[in-house]
Amino acid sequence: MKKISIIIPCLNEEEALPVYYEKMSAVMDGMADVEFELLFVDDGSTDGTLRIMRKMSEQDERCRFLSFSRNFGKEAAIYAGLKYASGDFAAVMDVDLQDPPELLPEMYRIVTEDGYECVAAKRSTRAGEPRIRSFLSEKFYDFINRISRIRLVSGARDYRLMSRKMVNAVLEMSEYNRFSKGIFEWVGFETKWLEYENVERSVGETKWSVRKLFWYSMEGITGFSVAPLSLASVMGMVFCGLSFFMILFIIVRTLVWGDPVSGWPSLVCIIFLVSGIQLFCTGIVGQYLSKTYLETKHRPVFILKESSREEKNVILLQDSREKQGVSGRFLGTCGQ
Repeated sequence: MKKISIIIPCLNEEEALPVYYEKMSAVMDGMADVEFELLFVDDGSTDGTLRIMRKMSEQDERCRFLSFSRNFGKEAAIYAGLKYASGDFAAVMDVDLQDPPELLPEMYRIVTEDGYECVAAKRSTRAGEPRIRSFLSEKFYDFINRISRIRLVSGARDYRLMSRKMVNAVLEMSEYNRFSKGIFEWVGFETKWLEYENVERSVGETKWSVRKLFWYSMEGITGFSVAPLSLASVMGMVFCGLSFFMILFIIVRTLVWGDPVSGWPSLVCIIFLVSGIQLFCTGIVGQYLSKTYLETKHRPVFILKESSREEKNVILLQDSREKQGVSGRFLGTCGQ
């Protein structure tokens, strides 16, 4: 019997967990020919999320959980879930039911019968979402598709069902600065897209503010494109060219009409403009340099504080073998 691991990142989702579990249980009961595990990842919640996870783990053997020592972000939660997933297939799903569990049977059928390595969901509409947020999202997809070699599908969700082969490929990319949408596209594999109408959260409020989405988009741009660095170089060459022509103009004007003392406000404006461009380009370089700096530290993507029994056994096995000189990545595979 095939097994599907569902990775569910959670941050302060005390209200949403029972609703999600009830909805997902109905889907799992309807897929009697498949074995399931629900792997909840607590991303440093401050409410009763972890308490509910413990309770579900005790009452239903299909439920497992990982709990971080602090908030490491959704990207770290997805990576941790994929690392400790033991299924033949793995799916990433939000706990707020904006990723409809009802799509899972069709996803599984496509992967097993149609030969796809991945089935992903995307929204056909953004009904119910603030207009400014929808506008910025659309522009982000347009922009990143123009400047990078990967192609992100507009409206794409993290919700997808992947084969073990694709999961292993994603885990090979153990970088610290993660942008899962880009990683899923970068590793390749044939993907089938399922469209559905936008679904609002079942309970609670979104944890993604416009500010967080902006910095998340910056993560994607700097992680999968070097075009901004090229932009800084191009702007430098353009201003050098303009300076050359301005020097020639000033020389000619001085020889023909003399050199009247005037125009200092224009000069100040030009100085401020050029200085701003320089600082802007320095900031672009700084963004890439900061990413490189963090990668060279080799810090772990996440740190576990607590986990269900099975995960504890895996961690102990990893620690034991790491002391014997075996690489952590290989140990993660053996532990599973």
